[in-house]
Amino acid sequence: MNPVEAPDGAPIAIAAQGLGLRYRQAGAQHTALSGVTLQVPAGAVVGLVGRNGAGKSSLLRCLVGLSAPSEGQSTLLGAPSLDLPDTVRARLGYGAQTPDLFDWLNGEQHLQRFSALYPGYDERRALMLAARLELPLGVRASRLSGGDQQKLSVLLALAHDPDLLILDEPVASLDPLARRDFMRSLFERRAPYQPPRTVLISSHLLSDLERVVTHVAFLRQGRLQLVDEWDALTEHVRLLELPAHAAVLLDLQQGPGVLHRREKDGRVRVLFDARTAIAPPAAGHPLGLDDLFAELNA
Repeated sequence: MNPVEAPDGAPIAIAAQGLGLRYRQAGAQHTALSGVTLQVPAGAVVGLVGRNGAGKSSLLRCLVGLSAPSEGQSTLLGAPSLDLPDTVRARLGYGAQTPDLFDWLNGEQHLQRFSALYPGYDERRALMLAARLELPLGVRASRLSGGDQQKLSVLLALAHDPDLLILDEPVASLDPLARRDFMRSLFERRAPYQPPRTVLISSHLLSDLERVVTHVAFLRQGRLQLVDEWDALTEHVRLLELPAHAAVLLDLQQGPGVLHRREKDGRVRVLFDARTAIAPPAAGHPLGLDDLFAELNA
């Protein structure tokens, strides 16, 4: 399946071409990313999903310029990730999986420092979001719970109303109510005439993503496995399970459009794209995001 593609004439907010990342650890070379190519159109909300260690954090760090890829290149809002100008940084919000906070500063002091760096900082917006998330701004970061540290990191990523938001597991430590409020805040802009925000968000809480994404990108062992519009995935990607000797499986497995196949106890499960696969029109059944993720990683 092709990477996320922009409609004709739509600007590209995120682009990656052949990104690879290798590193040495304990005397051995490891591959975190391999051949990742992706285009995200402005206004898309892309969920990046994969198992722990699949390379999600590595990909996001390369995109925002915090890690230099071993090969390939990427751009954000048209600028090279490794050389983002201040004008692009002012339009970017980024939240790391592990909040990068100053232990000795409280939330208010974080916001004060942040406001000096970003011309678009909106104090009223920041305070309203902090209240909604029930974040105690007067407490030093070192004394905040893990969930509240994550809330502060998210608040700093959103306080200047960015056009592009890149978040790495932002809701992992939040309770269900806080996650709901956070997801709502992803799409709120300062003024109603502003274009929709572009969001790239990694998360293992797939039920939260399923409600908000326009696209989903599945990453496995550093490679993009499957990328498409979520509506297209639910309509066209199907799972078929039959005895291994079934005739329909022979045509299906030898043709295009097969995304994943596994055999167990004489039965075969085939995940396929009905737009290109050789299969009867009504063959198989669609999957939700949780089941699709499980099937691709079986």
